[in-house]
Amino acid sequence: MARPSAANLVVIGSLNVDLIAQVEHLPSPGETVVATNLVKRFGGKGGNQALAAARHGAQVMFLGNLGDDPDGRDYRNHLRREGINCSALNTIRGVTGCAYITVDQAGENQIVVIPGANGALTGPSIKMQRARIAVAKALLLQLEIPLEAAIDAIRIANESKVAVVLNPSPVAKAFPWGDVKLDVVIVNEHEAREIFDLSPAAAAQHHDSWKERLTARRIRHVIITRGGSPTLHISKSGVEEIPAHPVKPVDTVGAGDTFAGVFTTHFAEGAEIDEAIRWANTAAALSTLKHGAQEGVPHRGDVQSALDEAKPSLKGR
Repeated sequence: MARPSAANLVVIGSLNVDLIAQVEHLPSPGETVVATNLVKRFGGKGGNQALAAARHGAQVMFLGNLGDDPDGRDYRNHLRREGINCSALNTIRGVTGCAYITVDQAGENQIVVIPGANGALTGPSIKMQRARIAVAKALLLQLEIPLEAAIDAIRIANESKVAVVLNPSPVAKAFPWGDVKLDVVIVNEHEAREIFDLSPAAAAQHHDSWKERLTARRIRHVIITRGGSPTLHISKSGVEEIPAHPVKPVDTVGAGDTFAGVFTTHFAEGAEIDEAIRWANTAAALSTLKHGAQEGVPHRGDVQSALDEAKPSLKGR
């Protein structure tokens, strides 16, 4: 049965302008390395995830802040060109958020984020958007914004019975796990260990422990991305591994955000969790084939083609 298209999503998060330095190897503490190139691109976890969802057909309403500088004006126009609804995107006095990113020849990265306007996103400003959140199919958010704003948004979604997909990155030790309901939590291996104090590697053997953690934190599903290794889906009923899509990455910046945006789109359309993960795995893999957090985000048709090509090999397993 065909799923409905154009899932109505609200994305709350950060918008950054990325300055990306390409180096032969990532610097060790105290080490200075010489960059071979420097480029400027749009980024921020919120913007990346919103764009990924929009390119997969979601109707995206973005809630966040931009500065009143040229970067802010350029970013707003960029989002509009991608079909993202910016009517709830505020312009405030000050600078737009930015990030300094260093990428090595293997595609690994180090990132330093300057919040700028993102740091001024408040709980009261989110509460003013209650009506927009209440009619969404799903709320997608990360933690590159003040925790107060994120929590207030989740509470509104809980009260309105709107599904919540949280990518708790960067991890906030003060996050009130268990005080709010979360339908899906998307993390990488490092974040999973930090939040749940359990090793993802042996999740199947220690499912009872994971089940206890999920129950205590009021989480229905945990999805753990692991680069080229299979993605883990952990719920109270068990542990499932969904194979990654094999590629030779050029730049992994933004791959996790592509995963979150694409997963949430298909989840909001009514896809089963494993199917939504397959879409997200493939989209995230394809996104690593180009430089930049957003430039490589594939459109829905490109991911569908990659999935179709992979089907014969999957059947042969």
